[in-house]
Amino acid sequence: MGAEEPRIEPVPVEDYHRLERELFGDEAHAGTAGVSRMWAHNPGLMKAQRPLQEYLLGGSTLPPRDRELAILRVTWLCRSEYAFGQHTLFGARAGLSAQEIRRVTEGPDAPGWTPFEAALLRAVDELRADARVSGPTWAVLAETYDTAQLIDLIAVIGRYWTVAVTLNSAGVPLDPDRPGFPERPAS
Repeated sequence: MGAEEPRIEPVPVEDYHRLERELFGDEAHAGTAGVSRMWAHNPGLMKAQRPLQEYLLGGSTLPPRDRELAILRVTWLCRSEYAFGQHTLFGARAGLSAQEIRRVTEGPDAPGWTPFEAALLRAVDELRADARVSGPTWAVLAETYDTAQLIDLIAVIGRYWTVAVTLNSAGVPLDPDRPGFPERPAS
């Protein structure tokens, strides 16, 4: 997003916490992230999207490392520095190295990916470009994933495309002390 001014300012932290308690009661997270405080401008959407978000990040059939590779790739392709930075942290917790996170920016043909990882990243590229996963990519993924996992992969990519374009359009700034895009290694 760069240094653009926010189009939608995050709601003040106190107002956000009050709204979260109203909507979620004991399930409130008491977060302060800019993304959460941006969603708070639309309480109905904030409430509706929470179960899907929680499923994709905590209940999905995808291994966390695979999920984070897909999220990092789609947020990179969408140029959503906020989402990429947040998922840099989640990716590291899921076992991705700093080198792998940087390599996501190079795409599925970068040296170092396993054939499966390359297919996972290629699925993101294909969904973004063609709105479908090609037959060859699907076949590689289906060697490892069952049907539920294939559906979850498509859902997580679609969800994070939506998150990325929302963050970009709203101009949500990076949260303090959170990473953005990785620095490119010197050639």
